[in-house]
Amino acid sequence: MKPKIYIETSFISYLTARPSRDLIIAAHQQITHEWWDKRRENFDLYISQLVIREAGGGNPEAAAKRLAVLQDIPLMEMNETAMFLGEQLVMQHAVPKGWEEDALHIAVAVVNGADYLLTWNCTHIGNAERRNLIAEVCHNNGCELPVICTPEELIGE
Repeated sequence: MKPKIYIETSFISYLTARPSRDLIIAAHQQITHEWWDKRRENFDLYISQLVIREAGGGNPEAAAKRLAVLQDIPLMEMNETAMFLGEQLVMQHAVPKGWEEDALHIAVAVVNGADYLLTWNCTHIGNAERRNLIAEVCHNNGCELPVICTPEELIGE
């Protein structure tokens, strides 16, 4: 059985965006493309309705590209348990107030038993300084936090 991976919206944005002139962003885009081309078959990929909603926003042409990539990826459920855990992550300051959708990405991955949460959002989701508190809130709610990582960290052998 392949590990389950929840793909957060920032990954899809890096995958489908026009090449950046910023060296760091361009490198992240390249890593994202390499992961997509070489590693994705090693995982069962999942997204949520939240990813679809976020990917569908903004420039219509760019949104269409993002949504096309997501078309065949199954959805993880955004149920009441995920909504509650997302609220707890914000209430207990694991994710800052105003960033409830980032908390919900984490909660959906947690509640649906993802092994990994793949993201380029290192401010609120993949933030090492917040990770212990995020894990504590999840644990206190009877859940286990998946490995939160960037594509650069999930490169295999």
